[in-house]
Amino acid sequence: MATEHIDVRKIAGLSRLVLSEEECAVFQRQLDAILGHVESLSTLDVSGIEPTSYPAPVYDVMREDVPGESLPRESVLANAPDQAQDQIRVPKVIADA
Repeated sequence: MATEHIDVRKIAGLSRLVLSEEECAVFQRQLDAILGHVESLSTLDVSGIEPTSYPAPVYDVMREDVPGESLPRESVLANAPDQAQDQIRVPKVIADA
């Protein structure tokens, strides 16, 4: 059991969630298990391990742009639900200021 205790009912209230007693009990057990696992990680000896941001090396993947064939305009427009002036028309997503 973890030394920290998270009050599920309080967290649910802050999140505007309505949980039954059974749900609270399930989430409490899950949170206690998670905190217990995190607490067990603190006992590991990591003195010889250098801190990292990512568990695997991250490389920028750069490649040359190679022009290629694209779909014909007629084919694309034929599959569009709405079109106007050889363009795909979409619903307005930004309100006028």
